[in-house]
Amino acid sequence: MNFTYGDQTPSSVNISVASRAGTYTVGDASFFRYIVRLAEADLNLSKDEREALEMLAAIPHAFFDDEEVVWGRGWRVVPPVSLDDWPVLESTPQRIRHALETARRILWENAAPVGVSAREIVAIENELDEVFAVLKRAEDAGVPVNISYVS
Repeated sequence: MNFTYGDQTPSSVNISVASRAGTYTVGDASFFRYIVRLAEADLNLSKDEREALEMLAAIPHAFFDDEEVVWGRGWRVVPPVSLDDWPVLESTPQRIRHALETARRILWENAAPVGVSAREIVAIENELDEVFAVLKRAEDAGVPVNISYVS
């Protein structure tokens, strides 16, 4: 059971995780494919798991200019407010951490069926460690986190 994407996964993608307490840019396409887009895998998931993955799948492309408001329980996509701005997914660090931890667990449980390699898992784990550090700083500061990506 491999991923079936409606479009091609970009070979180069940068995911910006930012708050007033710090930022990190994920530069690994495997993270995008197997964490951010994990909701697109044909997996049997609980309602809570699906909800967590849908939040990650809602992370907007920085240059996507759709003004439609997208939201879920505890998160929203904030549209750009000017030509110098871009849309971001905004949520609490705790919600984002929960979604990422859920995606990590689902990926580990389904690594063979989704086709992730050992090298990709190591890269994803390294990126998750960096993102979790940013989330911890944001949580300690009591500030929300914004996420978007470019490819």
